[in-house]
Amino acid sequence: MPKPRPIEIIPILHIPEIRPGDNLPRILLAAIKKSKFSFQQNDILVLAQKIISKSENRLIDLTTITPSQRAIDLAAKSDKDARKDPRLVEVILRESRRVVRDHPVLIVETHHGFICANAGIDQSNIPGETVVSLLPKNPDSSAKKIAQALHKLTRKKIAVIISDTFGRPWRLGLTNVAIGCYGVPPLQDLRGTRDMHRKPLHASIIAVADELAAAA
Repeated sequence: MPKPRPIEIIPILHIPEIRPGDNLPRILLAAIKKSKFSFQQNDILVLAQKIISKSENRLIDLTTITPSQRAIDLAAKSDKDARKDPRLVEVILRESRRVVRDHPVLIVETHHGFICANAGIDQSNIPGETVVSLLPKNPDSSAKKIAQALHKLTRKKIAVIISDTFGRPWRLGLTNVAIGCYGVPPLQDLRGTRDMHRKPLHASIIAVADELAAAA
């Protein structure tokens, strides 16, 4: 077996509040410089979805939204102690392919194909009382643009993973998963190989990008 190599996880500090139109690669390089380290060849950069959405202006002010009757009806079904704003429900429906479950949590399939609560839309870490953030339109494309821009600036090959917080069926607690990546395989397919006892593997597909997102 190959000799195992250590994994080092390094946080990037000094990142300011991200705003629409900000140049994320240059902001990240400035933050890394302040943190007194630099990118190395074949590093993997994991970025929270929220800063991608902010930089791409995937923000909506709910005061501009008129809810449909379906959104009003779904909002009325939510718990009284956590009653959903019908305008928020309307935005969730617009970002969804279908509703998987509507009570007690609104679980949908997004246009990307993600199954998640509220289409990944939330108000956390967003300035303004009525502003919500949406998922990036194409997270893989967003990861690719950042990776390519960093390569031009650093001459280093850097993979990029965009992560977001998801719940899990039949499990309490939240964890991070990859919703987009570039430069790193999202899956490692071990089907057809053999384990240490030479038994063939039939169903082992390792979620590499999800594991890295969760670790980060």
